Amino acid sequence: MNKFLFSVIVLSFWSSIVSSQDINLIQRELDRSPILKNHFFSFSLYDIEQNRFLLGLNEDKHYTPASNTKIFTLFAVLKHIGDSIPAIHYIEKGDSLLFWGTGDPTFLHPKLGAGIVYNFLSATDKKLFYVGEVRTEEPFYRKGWAMEDYDAYYQPEITPFPIYGNVVTFKSTGNRLTVFPQRFQFAVEKQAFAESNRFRIRRKFDENIFLISSARIPDNYLVHKPFKYSDELFVQLLQDTLQKQVELIQYPKPTKVDTLFSVATKDILREMMLISDNFLAEQLMMTAAMNKYGEFNTDRLRKDMEATYYAYFTDKIDLYDGSGLSPYNKVTARSVVELLLMIAQSVPEENKLRYLFAAGGKEGTLKTTYRLDGGLPFVWAKTGTIKSVHCQSGYIYTRGGRTLAFSFLNNNFLGSAAPVRKEVARIMTFVRENY
Repeated sequence: MNKFLFSVIVLSFWSSIVSSQDINLIQRELDRSPILKNHFFSFSLYDIEQNRFLLGLNEDKHYTPASNTKIFTLFAVLKHIGDSIPAIHYIEKGDSLLFWGTGDPTFLHPKLGAGIVYNFLSATDKKLFYVGEVRTEEPFYRKGWAMEDYDAYYQPEITPFPIYGNVVTFKSTGNRLTVFPQRFQFAVEKQAFAESNRFRIRRKFDENIFLISSARIPDNYLVHKPFKYSDELFVQLLQDTLQKQVELIQYPKPTKVDTLFSVATKDILREMMLISDNFLAEQLMMTAAMNKYGEFNTDRLRKDMEATYYAYFTDKIDLYDGSGLSPYNKVTARSVVELLLMIAQSVPEENKLRYLFAAGGKEGTLKTTYRLDGGLPFVWAKTGTIKSVHCQSGYIYTRGGRTLAFSFLNNNFLGSAAPVRKEVARIMTFVRENY
C-alpha cells in the first residue's frame, strides 16, 4: 500500500478515536452535573467543519426558548430586509408629503436614532400628512404575553410607527424628576404606595397616567416606562419634536411609493442580539413583513419562514412572537443548531457572523458569564431567560481549532437562573478545553 495513503488512513483512524473520546468526556460532564439533574435540559453540538452532529441529549424534545427566539428573528431579517432598514414610505402630491410607517423602531430611539427621518421631515417645506394605521390583524402584544407586565421596560407596545422606542424616560436631575418626552410631564400624578420608603413609578393600565410615589428620588435614577400608543399621540409627539404642523389622515396607499432608509441592518441586529431587546425584535419582524408583503402580517411571515426554511429542520417548531416573551414558543435544541448552520451559510464571513452575537466575557448578556482566554472570547451566542427558563445557543471555538454550533436549553427549574447560567458556562468552557 502507498505509504502516504497508509499514513492518511492511520491518522484518520486515530483522529476518530480521539474525537470519540472527547465526546465521551463532554457527555460524562453533562451526566454528572448536579445542577442539570434538577430540571429538564436539552443539548446539541455540531462540528461545522466535519458537517456532523457530535452529541445530542434530549435534542429532539421541545422546550421554551425564551430570547433564543431572537435567533429566528435574526434569520428572518437577514432574508427579508436588505443592508439598511426601510424607515418610511412616502409620496409627494403637489405641496403635500404623505408618509406611512414601516415598523422601523429607530425613529428618535435614544440609542439608535440616526436622525435621517427627522432631518428629512424637518427639512421639507411641504405640508406633512401622516397616514394612520391601515386596518391590520397585528395586536400590540403577541400571544402569551403577560398583561401584568404592561408597564415593564422590556414590553413596549408593537406599533406601525414607533417613536422614542415607545417609552417614556424618567430620570433624576438633582432632587427633581425629569420626564421625556416632555409632553408626558403633564401625565404624572402622586399616589401612595404600600412601600412608602421606596420611590416607584407605575403607569395606569389603559391610559397614559403615570403614578409616582412621594418617597425621595434616588440619585442617578433612570427608568423607562412604555406608553399607551395611538396614532393621535404619535402625531402630537412628532409635532412637538419637529416644531411644525403634522396632520393625521386616512389615505389608500398607492402601489408605488418612495422609501427612505435609516440605519444599517447589521447594526440594529447587533443591538437586538447583544442586549436582547424585545422591542427591536418585534418591530423588526413588522418591518420584514412590510418589506415582503406591503402590509403588517407577522403571522404570515412566520408561516412562510417555516414553509421555506424551517420545514427542512429535523424537528417541527412552533413560534408565536419575535422576541421570546411568549411561553407558547417551542423549539428543539437540534432545530436551533440547524438554524445556526443556515445563518452561518447566509453570513459566511466569520467576523461578520460573530458581529451579530454577544462575545462571551466581552459584551452584551454574556459579558460576565465567561472569562476571556488570553484576552480573547471563544463563545459567540444568544442567551434567553424568563421565569424557569435559561437557554444559550451559538458558536464556540475550541482549543482543537474547531468551530462548533451548539444549543443548550434549560426549562422548568425553580429559583434563580444564576446557577444554571453558571453551569452552562462551565460546561461550554469544558467543551472549549476538551475538543
